[in-house]
Amino acid sequence: MTEIWESSFIENQMMWGLEPSDSAILTKDFFLEKKVKDLLIPGIGYGRNAKIFTDNGIHVTGIEISKTAIELARQNELNLNIFHGSVTDMPFDNKLYDGIFCYALIHLLNNREREKFIKDCFNQLKPNGYMIFTTISKGAPMFGKGKQLGKDYFEIMEGMKMFFYDSDSIKQEFGNYGLIEFSEIVEPHKNMENKPPFKFIMVKCQKD
Repeated sequence: MTEIWESSFIENQMMWGLEPSDSAILTKDFFLEKKVKDLLIPGIGYGRNAKIFTDNGIHVTGIEISKTAIELARQNELNLNIFHGSVTDMPFDNKLYDGIFCYALIHLLNNREREKFIKDCFNQLKPNGYMIFTTISKGAPMFGKGKQLGKDYFEIMEGMKMFFYDSDSIKQEFGNYGLIEFSEIVEPHKNMENKPPFKFIMVKCQKD
């Protein structure tokens, strides 16, 4: 997966623009309400979703697989600690966080990797901490496209494998990890207005 993302960032640079996703805006409001001070963002990319948290006084640590994306984050003056590596190799530190926000990443992992990733995130939460994942749903236009690899799991183009969630798989995978609620969110492509929005699911968990 490293090669795909490295070449994507080299070729397309800041491919999603600099505006934060709607999920990040909603999460920022929620985290401020819950007084989250220390946040981990696995798959931070070039930081478009991180800035809205740092601008609101939340300390952010990132994890990112692509060196080019980390360099782009530095160019965007995002001066925060970013671990270079895959989320499948978590944890990168033994710190506990008040909050974790993961946008559009978990569906790129296979079954075993997703299970480990959710557990690793949960293990890095402080008691009463929150983790929020935004993931692709079966309502997205790519669902069912390309080569089927398993139930709701498709290689939509060469090297790009995606697992598409529904309410059953959300409950199944997050149920043991403090699942509070989940809801559908339609994410517009803010830098490509003619591209149809994607249907995502926002998943919220709390560590008791």
